[in-house]
Amino acid sequence: MRFLFSMVCMLVFTVQTFSQELKNFQWFDANGKKTTTEKLIKEALKTEVVLFGEYHNNPICHWLQLKLTQSLLAKAPLVLGAEMLEADNQKVLNDYLNGTITQKGLDTLARLWSNYKTDYKPLVDFAKEKQLPFVATNIPRRYASMVFKNDFASLDALTIEEKSWIAPLPIPFDIQLPGYQNMLQMMGGHAGEKMPKAQAIKDATMAHFILQNLQAKGVFLHFNGTYHSDNYEGISWYLQQYRKGTKILTIATVEQSQLNQLEKEHLKKADYILVIDQDMTKTY
Repeated sequence: MRFLFSMVCMLVFTVQTFSQELKNFQWFDANGKKTTTEKLIKEALKTEVVLFGEYHNNPICHWLQLKLTQSLLAKAPLVLGAEMLEADNQKVLNDYLNGTITQKGLDTLARLWSNYKTDYKPLVDFAKEKQLPFVATNIPRRYASMVFKNDFASLDALTIEEKSWIAPLPIPFDIQLPGYQNMLQMMGGHAGEKMPKAQAIKDATMAHFILQNLQAKGVFLHFNGTYHSDNYEGISWYLQQYRKGTKILTIATVEQSQLNQLEKEHLKKADYILVIDQDMTKTY
């Protein structure tokens, strides 16, 4: 009996140790101090907008997005929105949320990302179940492409309806923002300001639709690629341009080989930095 008891204790200890060794993410605050999901939720409830910067192909991001959504809804009114859905698809999205069309109808009528079913459908379906607004915040990609090819001026020829799917023109633009400067460096100067401007029209449009859909005493939880909100730029910068004093909490995602300490290059990148083991499997 003693031998059996000892074996059980050893097995429990081994499983617990193994689980600790396989920890796959860690939260840090802006200064690099370890923190918790509970602390993040508490702070998020004091804000108007939460920008969850993700890696599009990382399953930990998508799992935590759903958990954060569920936790916030338990404590405050909630509006969801996402870069992955474009503004001219809002009516179709609403039809799905209202049950007017099926998933097959949404698949047919909306421009869904290839990883929608695995990574974003759980969020949209949760909104449908709980009757939450879900806002398609991004500019239709064809208009961002127009900016990349022919600058902001190309948008002037759009119809009134088409312009309703983007931020009001002309948008503020500061090429000196570090994020846009980094884009210039990555492109080696070959595209001039076209790439930063195409990024800016996306950032501005997402900020515009977030502000249009704020609810009193509620939280707008927005999902976007982390580059769109890192370093308090991108969407966050435009939110402040359009509505100074907006209360925003930002989340950045990074990958590291270790989870014990936030690497210096990631300090101050956001209010909360989600560090994920770089060996984590990807959804695509």
